[in-house]
Amino acid sequence: MHRRTATAWIAGLGLSGLTAPAQASWNPSERINYIIGVAPGGTVDLYARGIKDTLDSLKLTHGQSVLVENKVGAGGAIAMQFLKGQAGNAHYLGTFHTGAIAGAVSGLIKADPRDFLPVAMLVEETSLVAVRADSPLKDGLDLVAALKAEPAKLRIAVAPALGQNTHLALAKPLSVAGVAIGQLTIAPFRSSGESVTALIGGHVDVVSATAPVILPQVQAGKLRILASAAPEPGNGALAGVKTWRQLGVAADYVSYNGVTLPPGVNADQIRFWEEALRQVAHDKAWIAMVEKSGNKPIFRGYVDSHRYLQSEWTATTELVRQLNLGAGK
Repeated sequence: MHRRTATAWIAGLGLSGLTAPAQASWNPSERINYIIGVAPGGTVDLYARGIKDTLDSLKLTHGQSVLVENKVGAGGAIAMQFLKGQAGNAHYLGTFHTGAIAGAVSGLIKADPRDFLPVAMLVEETSLVAVRADSPLKDGLDLVAALKAEPAKLRIAVAPALGQNTHLALAKPLSVAGVAIGQLTIAPFRSSGESVTALIGGHVDVVSATAPVILPQVQAGKLRILASAAPEPGNGALAGVKTWRQLGVAADYVSYNGVTLPPGVNADQIRFWEEALRQVAHDKAWIAMVEKSGNKPIFRGYVDSHRYLQSEWTATTELVRQLNLGAGK
């Protein structure tokens, strides 16, 4: 799919004019299998299970059950390879996430997200950097100063692999601030839930993760947020948290979370899932859950999601080259 232009591919499916809900002629006729490429405990898992629960509560799958399964390993590549093996079968869903783009561009995930069909984006995620509450580091500028002095001294946890979104969300502002990011000590974990647990346990010194896994520990008095990678200040639980830009570092990093389909599905199948997920996105309970987690609920359908995938691939390729995190593609 990635060997064609976005416009030609969309037009080939007859989806170029999808600007409003369309009636799909395909409906599920067997169990839905929702494949998650990370371990339980992180935001990708959290939102996938939230989507599953909303599909169930709104009865959007024509009486078919939805089974969630975590296929963990190789930075998400095992799940992607499994989903690729279900080509043409719209009874399989996968997780669409900016981290997969970053990992593939940097060569750390041996799978290509452009082989899949991103049917919807439902969450705009805020990446945070945090330390234990007793850390001497009080904000992002303290972290910059410490890493400029000794780049390798602090162990920084990311998930689920090097070169993915939680890594880039911290590497980008640190690079802009003048830190030698190629010398950092980065510790990858299988999920952000595990990386936060490692921070609380004293096994690492800093964590970069998205808001839902950090905020509960901040509220429990165990962690302190140093900075947010969001382009604008947050609200609610993130009110008062300084962005890197507010701290004088001209950098931000936004990632998205949603749903993808295997290659080879048809336009009717895409329309069915786009409309079902549109209803998920407008559900009050779903919106409340996402907002409580510290992230922003959104809805962007297939066309916008596909265009984002293409543009983010290009932008991330340039970022990876600038940061010397991989060869890019």
